[in-house]
Amino acid sequence: MPNNTEFLEKVQKQAHLEDIYDARDVTEVVFRTMRDLMNTDASDRVESELRQNDDPVPTPAEEQQQEIADLWKDTNPVVSFLSRIRPPLNFDADTFLFRIRQEASLPKGVSPETVVTAIFSATKDELSQERIKEIASFLPPKIQQMWQQA
Repeated sequence: MPNNTEFLEKVQKQAHLEDIYDARDVTEVVFRTMRDLMNTDASDRVESELRQNDDPVPTPAEEQQQEIADLWKDTNPVVSFLSRIRPPLNFDADTFLFRIRQEASLPKGVSPETVVTAIFSATKDELSQERIKEIASFLPPKIQQMWQQA
């Protein structure tokens, strides 16, 4: 089981998902959608803060932080490269939620809003107030409200 188990268990429980692997897959989609709204510097700051580890031999807590940061970072090299050279996308809350619904393969009866709120809540537990405010500044108003209430 990956070291980010605690984080993913929070997501799984709050989002009413069947297993931790569903939580991981959905988290990656939500993180990608969030990154698409952000400029590269802001996205890098979030990843850096999630990673928070420069030790050669990380503790279990530091390993978990690295794993959460790995969820933030896009695993597709082509998408990752393109997202670094293109400007942030600009889309509304409906498009944000539509992307989650379409790309995350949500289980029947689980709404995108429920999943997004669960991921937002677990993510905010890992970030400083400064990073929380910065992320909020990139989100469409309705999604920003979900972020702030999570």
